[in-house]
Amino acid sequence: MQSNPLRRFGVDFVDPALLDRALTHRSAGQANYERLEFLGDALINTAVSIELYQRYPRSPEGDLTRLRAALIRESSLAELARGIGLSDYLRMGGGELKSGGYRRDSILADTLEALIAAVFLDSGWERCQALIRQMFAEAIDAVDINAVKDAKTRLQEWLQGRGLPLPDYQLVDTEGKDHDKTFRVACRIADLDYSADAQGRSRKSAEQAAAAAVLEHIERSQPQ
Repeated sequence: MQSNPLRRFGVDFVDPALLDRALTHRSAGQANYERLEFLGDALINTAVSIELYQRYPRSPEGDLTRLRAALIRESSLAELARGIGLSDYLRMGGGELKSGGYRRDSILADTLEALIAAVFLDSGWERCQALIRQMFAEAIDAVDINAVKDAKTRLQEWLQGRGLPLPDYQLVDTEGKDHDKTFRVACRIADLDYSADAQGRSRKSAEQAAAAAVLEHIERSQPQ
């Protein structure tokens, strides 16, 4: 059985076999972490989603989705795994060890997900959620919600902050067959006497592109 990289978080396993499996790469045997990784991915997504939903009550779905993606992408998970020295606990086959698999982002991220799942199966949801909060606390505190806001949200907030009416989005044109359409949308700011139009593969994406074009114009011509 492997030693426990989660002990620093106060986690002890009732069933040590779960911990052993979570730390075993497929190159070291059939009793490996792959099934646990599948479950851990869902658990991390759920716990981080709940945390962001509660922390940012006014943020739209799109911003929360982008924020979550930034927090739990492979490189972010691998960084968390390195922070707890996870590579020192991995059990791998000789070939994988020689190729430096214990340093690979994908393997470290997968193993971290498997560990989360092992905690869930061993101790239940509440303990698992608490662990995820502990592990992600610093990253969530450091993330900038403004950096992931979409163009329409940023434009709306800029206008509201100056007491200006919201933008008017109008569909200008569509081209192509039903399964392969291109949409052109105009975004007009009446009080600024300015509009910009842009294309997208959906009306929503065209609106975002038009809003981004307006923001670019504002940044060039308006005082900040």
